[in-house]
Amino acid sequence: MRRVSIGNGSDDLQRKNDTGFFRTDETGAGISVNRPGGLNKMAGFLPILTFHTLDDQSSTVSFSPKVFRHGMARLHEKGYQTLHLLEAISFLRQGIPFPERSLVITFDDGYRNVYDEAFPILQRYSMSATVFLTVGERGTTSATGLLPSLNGRSMLNWDNVREMHRWGITFGAHTLTHPDLTRLPLDQTWSEICLSKSIVEEALSSPVTCFAYPYGRQDDRIRELVRQHFLCACSDKFGLVTPRSDLYSLERIDACYFRAHRLFGVVSTGWFPSYIWARNIPISVQRAFQRRWKR
Repeated sequence: MRRVSIGNGSDDLQRKNDTGFFRTDETGAGISVNRPGGLNKMAGFLPILTFHTLDDQSSTVSFSPKVFRHGMARLHEKGYQTLHLLEAISFLRQGIPFPERSLVITFDDGYRNVYDEAFPILQRYSMSATVFLTVGERGTTSATGLLPSLNGRSMLNWDNVREMHRWGITFGAHTLTHPDLTRLPLDQTWSEICLSKSIVEEALSSPVTCFAYPYGRQDDRIRELVRQHFLCACSDKFGLVTPRSDLYSLERIDACYFRAHRLFGVVSTGWFPSYIWARNIPISVQRAFQRRWKR
């Protein structure tokens, strides 16, 4: 068995749950890796696929449930394995290459269809995921208490969250109200980041060590605050995670760019890194113009 850990000097309290996935230690800082077949084939990059809502609407945050089911089945057939986000961070911190054919799956916001559509598929293929929750300012964490609605859509309730967590899904913080953090004063930024973390920790009786910036918006001030309270944070920078990645501004690949069956099929081919590189050119140009226009 190969073990990889990141820690803070605490005793090793790591355990795998009945799905075979890792569990963190009491501080949330320890990771164990125990992969079937060993880690003989390694890779220098890792895709973090990010989804929001699984539905057939035309919104930019929507992704077809049918394409999701087909895509996950294809990845499974091709021998791909999912890493928990903190497993990926462990590899980065220790300078260890990622296992070949591995990826991380994340969901932002906490829409109800993550439970209805995604969770059964993840269970079927023994896949892991991290779900970043927007929890509301005064939301209840009772079993039937709903997360605050975003974009008029149905959201998870805490019973859904606890059930997925027991199975092995990881949950991270995504603020209280999903604001652009760069436009808030420091005290309000602290509340959005730290209180959302506390609410999820209280609901799950488990450490929350991952954060995702709403809209991907961040600056040095915000990253420093997040660094004080989390082990990593996800951005909306389009790209693959590499050994040079910033742990507090991790690249992700928004699934909205792979909505068609054929496009999603690229993920499991050798062309994928080249496609990401080529696709990133117009995205970078567009965002550069947007930033310049806002000044």
